[in-house]
Amino acid sequence: MILVTGATGNIGRDLVRELGARGAAQRLLVRDPARAAGLPEEAERVVADLGEPATLAPAFAGADRMFLLTPGIGTGHTGNALAAAKAAGVRHIVHLSSTNVLGDPMPPMGHWHHEREKMIRASGIPATFLRPNGFMLNALEWARSIREEGFVIDAIGPGRHASVDTADVAAVAALVLTEDGHEGREYSLTGDEALTVAEQALIIAETVGRDIEVRTAATTEEAVRSRFPDGAPPALAEAAAKTLALMRADTVGLRTDTVERLLGRPPRSFADWCARNAGAFRR
Repeated sequence: MILVTGATGNIGRDLVRELGARGAAQRLLVRDPARAAGLPEEAERVVADLGEPATLAPAFAGADRMFLLTPGIGTGHTGNALAAAKAAGVRHIVHLSSTNVLGDPMPPMGHWHHEREKMIRASGIPATFLRPNGFMLNALEWARSIREEGFVIDAIGPGRHASVDTADVAAVAALVLTEDGHEGREYSLTGDEALTVAEQALIIAETVGRDIEVRTAATTEEAVRSRFPDGAPPALAEAAAKTLALMRADTVGLRTDTVERLLGRPPRSFADWCARNAGAFRR
């Protein structure tokens, strides 16, 4: 039995479908069953909350593998999940981390992921760490300004970033969860194109058939708003500002062939992602 946390999120929904296509028995840990509407009915649901340890035992009972996704900037949910996993006898954890843990210096956004990885290793449960390089869907943070005023804010200028489609992350997670031999491995997942913000904006513009203006972020606050248009807690905003500065300085962009090696096909392109999400950017 595979326990899936974060099942109603962007990666989780695709992962549940990928596991279903592989015929894997899976259980979805959900806080709100209504949010799981539309997911395969054969996937078992258990209502629980990683923030409430007393709710976790029924969700973990009988599970031997787990996809662990703990959002936010803390480590409490990770600790709760590990305690429940050890009690239930989980034998393999596939954890969603980030390539930010690889930075030298490590970007502030990587410290929380690094601490979670350390906790999982210390638990003694065999684990695989998936480290995506940022998601293509982060471009949706520009959707409002593109729809309403036809512009994006560029916070990284000459910096290049090979973001990855969350559907590819889900496909890798499904493979790792259903095949042996991935324990103890660390997989950095990127797309195969290292793009600037201006190049991304041009691809979106070509997809939706309209001009998009690229405006350079005038202040640090504006740069952070380009990443978190609805605001962010102070600690996250500060970390984001420092991480964006490091991204601006990276004019090459990390790229790996991991997705292609594992899945036997190239990663999806940003143009592919835009074609599937064009409606979000149209008036």
